[in-house]
Amino acid sequence: MASDELALKLQSRLASTSPGDSPQHQPTPVDSPNQGASGGEEECELTAKLNRRLDINDGTAAPRLSRVFNPYTEFKEFSRKQIKDMEAMFKRYDTGRDGFIDLMELKLMMEKLGAPQTHLGLKNMIKEVDEDFDGKLSFREFLLIFRRAAAGELQEESGLMALARLSEINVSTEGVMGAKDFFEAKAQALSQGSKFEAEIREEKEERKRQEEDKKQRRAAFKQLQSAFCS
Repeated sequence: MASDELALKLQSRLASTSPGDSPQHQPTPVDSPNQGASGGEEECELTAKLNRRLDINDGTAAPRLSRVFNPYTEFKEFSRKQIKDMEAMFKRYDTGRDGFIDLMELKLMMEKLGAPQTHLGLKNMIKEVDEDFDGKLSFREFLLIFRRAAAGELQEESGLMALARLSEINVSTEGVMGAKDFFEAKAQALSQGSKFEAEIREEKEERKRQEEDKKQRRAAFKQLQSAFCS
């Protein structure tokens, strides 16, 4: 049924824009050439979306090529810890485990954060950062929320700003807005590349400390066990 409905919509749209239409069905002339061009682009975009949706329903849609995404190189304004915190939050609400946060998952997220949104509000939140127009948030698009929040590009009362503010992920000090002061303070000791390497070394050292603690606990346990057994 959904496929038939989409087909009817596509046929209706194509019919309304076909060259053979009678004059009374032709679009009303626009005053600005730019407006006319914009309308044509919107018609083509809508037709392309409907065509792809029909292909998806029929199982004939060609897979879209996706480029390799590295958050650490693309979002250099954030530290590794910040990105990992964002990734952990993203995975926590990606209950479908498909690598995306859809409308219902976003609804649950906002409710858990204490800032529930209307259905239209949720759709507008996704639309604001939905670069591939698939109606859901990828991890890259999720990171864009925090980039825009740190850059002061979000409206104070918007749903995305509420998400960024209530997420407990601090982007104010090392985010885009604070990047100038942050890097000026660090520039005397570390370059951006060495900072990245220092974080990796710190993670490795922390893992080594944890392993040493485990070894010491095991040794103490064995020593205590042998004392009881002797």
